[in-house]
Amino acid sequence: MSRLTHEAQGAYAPPVPARELIAHSADGAQLHVEVHGPEDAPAVVLAHGWTCSTAFWAAQIRDLAADHRVIAYDQRGHGRSPASDACSIEALADDLEAVLAATLAPGEKAVLAGHSMGGMTLMAASARPRFQEHAAAALLCSTGSTRLVEESRVLPWRAGRLRTRLTGAVLGSRAPLGPVTPVARRILKYATMGPGSSPAMVEACARIVHACPRAVRHAWSTVLATLDLDAGVRQLRVPTAVIAGSVDRMTPVVHARALVAALPNCVGSTELPGLGHMTPVEAPDLVTARIRELVATYAVETARAERAEQAGRIAETAGIAEPAGIAEIAETVEIKEGA
Repeated sequence: MSRLTHEAQGAYAPPVPARELIAHSADGAQLHVEVHGPEDAPAVVLAHGWTCSTAFWAAQIRDLAADHRVIAYDQRGHGRSPASDACSIEALADDLEAVLAATLAPGEKAVLAGHSMGGMTLMAASARPRFQEHAAAALLCSTGSTRLVEESRVLPWRAGRLRTRLTGAVLGSRAPLGPVTPVARRILKYATMGPGSSPAMVEACARIVHACPRAVRHAWSTVLATLDLDAGVRQLRVPTAVIAGSVDRMTPVVHARALVAALPNCVGSTELPGLGHMTPVEAPDLVTARIRELVATYAVETARAERAEQAGRIAETAGIAEPAGIAEIAETVEIKEGA
């Protein structure tokens, strides 16, 4: 990734990963994966959105990597993942499963966070075996499950067929975005960010979005235009939190409210006043804090409960009934799992 595709320094410059690897999806597509932080720490998996890359999560990675193992990957065709002719909802789910298989131990739990198309990735994979094996909880940021073009407010007109048709043409345009100019920054800020977004936030997002190849941008726009993941939302049974910006034009808050109503296990909904579509960049501390809460509440506690249950089974088999003996077994299980 060149210096032109992301900020080179400051809060929005992506950290250097502890290691990098290639995950191979079901159709052979190669996915660039980064792992940050201690190998024995609780795991977090980050899935970015349309036209973005791992650099989009720079603020979250920098903070979380101090005491979490943070796994971030480039969606196919984005960042350092090669483009593929197979752009589909099924491909998104395949790719996430491939990343989980390549980075997590069997049965290991992680909190999965997705922004925009990354959130749709979680919905698409919700019924998949590897998702259910590894997901302890999920965070959906600025995303929706269906009617993305119809509900978009990028064009400030009354809802209807004309707005839908023209919005589809704008979002699906094959035109190159060109260099990041003052005009380009203003357009991107209007379409994707809140009015109070700082110049540094706008610059960071503009560099990332403009780096996305136009053929990739167009290919995925056609997938999103006909998206229908309502069934995937109903299958997303892990504890799931939702975050949305109140002035999001790409995925207005009507989507977040629909998700909250449909999710089987929604554990919180946050609407951020004055913020747009790029919530992890516009509200980095809040998004990071929510991920931390999910890890502490569901990933860490779930792992402890599973170790205690395993220790109880071992103790029952060995005929040990004393709490001290069971606790000793649980401690041994924890040490072996961390080895």
